[in-house]
Amino acid sequence: MQRWGEPRLTLDADLTILTGFGNESSFTDALLSCFPGRLTNARDFALRNRVLLLTAGNDVPLDVSLGAMPFEERAIERSSAWEIEPGKSLRTCSAEDLVVHKVFAGRDKDWADVTGIVARQAGRLDVDLVHRELDPLLELKGSPESQARFDAILRGSTR
Repeated sequence: MQRWGEPRLTLDADLTILTGFGNESSFTDALLSCFPGRLTNARDFALRNRVLLLTAGNDVPLDVSLGAMPFEERAIERSSAWEIEPGKSLRTCSAEDLVVHKVFAGRDKDWADVTGIVARQAGRLDVDLVHRELDPLLELKGSPESQARFDAILRGSTR
């Protein structure tokens, strides 16, 4: 959000590691050897839900998605470095992929974030890319109302 939308304080970090299908346990085990899990059954939870809940050394919660879907692969391919301070950068997803993630999640705070991203990226957001990635995901989820809500946000930003 700090890069593409309206910056806001967040209490965790969301990460994605492209594990594919069938190799998740090796990634999960490697991460659990470096970071404590936030659940007593963090490994089992991760293998069941594709999200490993960890704690960083500075006590920041880490939500590590075990990516395998084609969209996640493409989002990682589109990611780019963002300098957070001189000489230090993070790879972050594109603004378009962040919108896809936020619309798919669909919580109230995600919709506020989508509105902020659309406003801050006005004229630069590749809406066709967002639709190409988002529409099939929302169809799988059975959530056409989310597409309508996103389109309404887009219309509101062009006034």
